[in-house]
Amino acid sequence: MGEEFVRMSQVTKRFGSAPPALDAVSGSIQGGEITGLVGPDGAGKTTLIRLMTGLMLPDGGTIEVLGFNTRTQAARIQASIGYMPQRFGLYEDLSVRENLDLYADLRGLPLSERPAVFDELLTFTDLKRFAGRLAGKLSGGMKQKLGLACALLRKPRLLLLDEPGVGVDPISRRDLWTMVRDLTREGIGVVWSTAYLDEAEACDRILLLNQGKLLFSGTPPQLTERVEGRVFKLTGIEGRRRPILRKVLDDPGVLDGVIQGEAIRLVLGAAGGRDWNAAELAGPAARIKPAEPRFEDAFVDMLGGGPGGRSKLADAAALRVPDESHAVIEAKGLTKRFGDFVAARDITFAIPRGQIFGLLGPNGAGKSTTFKMLCGLLKPTEGEGRMAGFDLRRDTAAARNRLGYMAQKFSLYGDLSVAQNLAFFAGVYGLSGPHRRERIALMTEIFEFGPLLGMSARDLPLGLKQRLALACAVLHEPEALFLDEPTSGVDPITRREFWTHINGLVEKGVTVLVTTHFMDEAEYCDRISLIYRGRSIALGSPDELKASVAGPGTPDPTMEDAFIALVKNSEAAEAA
Repeated sequence: MGEEFVRMSQVTKRFGSAPPALDAVSGSIQGGEITGLVGPDGAGKTTLIRLMTGLMLPDGGTIEVLGFNTRTQAARIQASIGYMPQRFGLYEDLSVRENLDLYADLRGLPLSERPAVFDELLTFTDLKRFAGRLAGKLSGGMKQKLGLACALLRKPRLLLLDEPGVGVDPISRRDLWTMVRDLTREGIGVVWSTAYLDEAEACDRILLLNQGKLLFSGTPPQLTERVEGRVFKLTGIEGRRRPILRKVLDDPGVLDGVIQGEAIRLVLGAAGGRDWNAAELAGPAARIKPAEPRFEDAFVDMLGGGPGGRSKLADAAALRVPDESHAVIEAKGLTKRFGDFVAARDITFAIPRGQIFGLLGPNGAGKSTTFKMLCGLLKPTEGEGRMAGFDLRRDTAAARNRLGYMAQKFSLYGDLSVAQNLAFFAGVYGLSGPHRRERIALMTEIFEFGPLLGMSARDLPLGLKQRLALACAVLHEPEALFLDEPTSGVDPITRREFWTHINGLVEKGVTVLVTTHFMDEAEYCDRISLIYRGRSIALGSPDELKASVAGPGTPDPTMEDAFIALVKNSEAAEAA
């Protein structure tokens, strides 16, 4: 075991009259390791990191960082650590090198040392060729790498990273992870707060928080052991998977269930589920077989299980019978140029009623450009986009009235209350009179907004912001939903709740176009287009994409394996 870098004893922190953000948390963090801070939205992760920096003081208990007490020696701590907050303060109108200069000034790095330090960090983060580019023009992954470089200007003994992977594609996240892992080999201790459970699984140790309490401290395999023998996969399903998932989740013995390509993954409670007949449940070819437990299975089990299979939102929705012969969203040769730069080239696909279609791709690949063309926010340079039969060039307003839109970044009005946002969007979508009042009342009931109606949207926790954004997007009962990274930064329990609503709506005939960096969410899609360098390099179901990269080294690839392999294959083909 490495040297103890952080020692926490009965740490408590309160904000006003609310329940404690941290409630008597005790534990330690070692040098030369990556310690994951894991937990749902509002669990206390960011508060704990800020207490470690000495920027906030605990109301009770003590924290020692590198041997210094945070109450009396905060300056000593801040001189010895690197800190990358959740919203790192890069200056978007400054270049990469100018940002490094600014943060070098703030950290007191001597001018004589800067050329060597900058060269090392730019090489380490692979940003040397982008040193003159404005930070605002960098992709999400490159911005995170620049943030990491700024945090490392004076090599720290302890590096605190607050959700560095949020909104970053799988390739950039792997790059970031590799860089941080290299730092631990030099003895640096790392605290990595994360909502991505595949990242948590790769940590050396984890601290699992929920509602301010420390539920678990130990290694990821130690947590995963708790669901050994309780994880199963239902395969060979005939027909639509979503109604079967809902039916299975109604069993009180089932703690969690998610769609995994053509299969359904299940976690049973300690007492187990009922003795199912797979053939009766999902068709004559269906089989239920044991599956290898994952960290995420144990995480959901530790928090008491998922939200179940029923969606009140879907129950209240009108039925449009799913129809594979009827395309609701169509892209025909969509191309978008910005000057000489081609952001999207010849994108073509059709999405039938009652299906989920995923746009995947690295940051800056062109998927958001494609997405915006199809919901009428960008006019294509060439090609045609259609929504519910309306040409998006000529009938933009009519097409927009048939769709609901959730933006990548929370797009509601922070200065308005929950009630005012609902009223505003009801007006935008043309609702009036009794129908308007009925729809607002229904959303308030379904999403339990009652006690929150007077609260400013900006003050809501992230999970509640997401609920409000979804409620505003479906007020007018749209035929299609456009979801641009709708769950970025949201914890797995809240994400399951979100997808329960989406799966239910799709079974009512709503069509969904979604972009996501969560590869487990990609498994919910009926089909996926993988966009890279402005082109669609792969199109098919999740299982088809995974099968296309299977080989001796990866006989059973994950969606993340498929994503990375397909991008690398495309690069190799271009270079040939």
